[in-house]
Amino acid sequence: MGGRKKPSPPPSGRTNLASCIVATIFLIFITIIILIIFFTLFKPKNPTISVTAVQLPSFSITNTTVTFTISHYVAVTNPNRGVFTHYDSSLHLLYAGNQVGFMFVPSGKIEAHRTRYMAATFSGESFPVSSVINIAPEGMNGLRARPSLEIEMRMEMAGRVRVMHFFTHHVEAQAKCKVAIAVNDGSVLGFRC
Repeated sequence: MGGRKKPSPPPSGRTNLASCIVATIFLIFITIIILIIFFTLFKPKNPTISVTAVQLPSFSITNTTVTFTISHYVAVTNPNRGVFTHYDSSLHLLYAGNQVGFMFVPSGKIEAHRTRYMAATFSGESFPVSSVINIAPEGMNGLRARPSLEIEMRMEMAGRVRVMHFFTHHVEAQAKCKVAIAVNDGSVLGFRC
């Protein structure tokens, strides 16, 4: 009785289960590596806002009430690989914690790795001056301090960035600046952001 081989037994359920577990662990490992690379290279970053200049084209003070028009110039930089589409943006002016001016920033787009320069001019509401402080212009040591008042500007930009043309990610940026204004002529003594 020679030449006839016994058929090999079918693989056991344990062998199938072990190979499925190994394949699943391998797929999870590959997925984690792909996600780490994706978020390292393509993770959306918030844009940056820098105020480049502030001017007051008109300024008047009568008794203790101030009326003015303010112009501010900003640079908004998109550090992402995708286009930044902003749609919920505004500029607030505050004095002594109260809002004295407000403006919506129109919707727009900033291309990848680009900086967009924006300018806005609008009139603030008349408001009573509660306190006048004496400030020396920034960087002018030794000069006599001038009576001034301080207002605060807050700019907020929100929108989305497309990642790899399929996914969108919400991003936002804020800038807060304090502006010192000379009471006698309305000149900007300095600002810090």
